[in-house]
Amino acid sequence: MKYLLALAVLIAGCASVRQPAPVSDSAPATPAPPARTESVAVAGLMDSARADLAVGRLANAAASLERALRIEPRNPRLWHELARVRMSQGDYAQAESLAARSNTWVGNDSELRAANVRLITQARTAQGR
Repeated sequence: MKYLLALAVLIAGCASVRQPAPVSDSAPATPAPPARTESVAVAGLMDSARADLAVGRLANAAASLERALRIEPRNPRLWHELARVRMSQGDYAQAESLAARSNTWVGNDSELRAANVRLITQARTAQGR
């Protein structure tokens, strides 16, 4: 029982959220890095998909992203990453559609919106439109 309690405390400590240190008035302000909104599982699947894409394992990358989308279907970054994979596979119509889907969930992330527009333009050009 004592060991189970110690284990529970240890696990709870690992799951806690670190608060940023307060910024002093004399220190220059630095912009905070963008917050990751993905769950740990989705972030892992996305990292795996990016690694697979980088070495040309396109089917594996697509499978990882599709699995992640079943977990977080409203995650615009996942839709964008899957669009990139489909573009690499030569499925330009699907890439265009997935990038457009990403834009429906993108909110005010102008960088991701711009990346989607570039991908849509590339897909249309590849299709001869």
